[in-house]
Amino acid sequence: MSASGESTGDENASDENAGDEVQQVGEFWRRLALPGLVDIHTHFMPRPVLDKVWAYFDAAGPLTGLEWPITYRHGEEKRVRLLRAFGVRAFTAMIYPHKPDMAAWLNGWAADFAARTPDCLHTATFFPEDGAADYVETALDRGARVFKAHLQVGAYDPNDPSLDPVWGLLADARVPVVTHCGSGPVPGRHTGPGPMARLLARHPRLLIVVAHLGMPEYTDFLDLAERHPGVHLDTTMACTDFSERLAPFPPAERPRLAALGDRVLLGSDFPNIPYPYVHQLHALEALGLGDDWLRAVCHDNAARLFRMDGQRRIAAGGDE
Repeated sequence: MSASGESTGDENASDENAGDEVQQVGEFWRRLALPGLVDIHTHFMPRPVLDKVWAYFDAAGPLTGLEWPITYRHGEEKRVRLLRAFGVRAFTAMIYPHKPDMAAWLNGWAADFAARTPDCLHTATFFPEDGAADYVETALDRGARVFKAHLQVGAYDPNDPSLDPVWGLLADARVPVVTHCGSGPVPGRHTGPGPMARLLARHPRLLIVVAHLGMPEYTDFLDLAERHPGVHLDTTMACTDFSERLAPFPPAERPRLAALGDRVLLGSDFPNIPYPYVHQLHALEALGLGDDWLRAVCHDNAARLFRMDGQRRIAAGGDE
């Protein structure tokens, strides 16, 4: 049993394989002369909530046509240690409610997690409900640096009137919102580019990070990013073998992805991924967009967006 109360019976089962992967991930970022990685799309949440998320993915085969095994089904402490071993210098605790009266509780948990995990970017969330602006303001006052909005799971329209003051607070604070607004892996009532386009027309100063490159509406969300300088994209699961079977990224759009290279950020969906962490990195490399693009995506863009001071490059193959 860990200090957080989680069962850790599997903690030592895959240490040898983990060591091999740690080496592979380290070789990737050292070759790029980076000090490590910044992963803006990782999930840490209260264990009862995480168990329900894992149960969803365990049953996801009928929804997606593909089995979705959780590669890193470990206790919280091991998951943190593993990200650190990979060289992930900053990560997030992507939390999201699926019903009212849940977001404020999640925000309290995430604030405590960030306090005991200094390399976690303090994460918060919201839901269209009375009082949303109050608890979002509280989260900002407590130091929240990134928010998560999940339009698919939450099944809400980002243009719900109850969220107008929330978006205003976030636009004024210049705090990014990682938003699952694409229709993958299955569409929702309010997914797709339309709702986000309407939101940005009313709140053009928002810093939005479109999760999963907007999968499967890649082209539409590239259009949105080209029209709005505050729109970023994260790479979560995109271009991996798994996602290419579900929703392949169009090769013809690679030049546009390259041109937006200062607004593309590494995301992984760790631990809820059906393949090793290093595969996401190799999938991005296989796009052939060059080392400068990879350096920006895997570290520099997020370091700039989140004002991570004191980050230093290392010489290729050298030490800090």
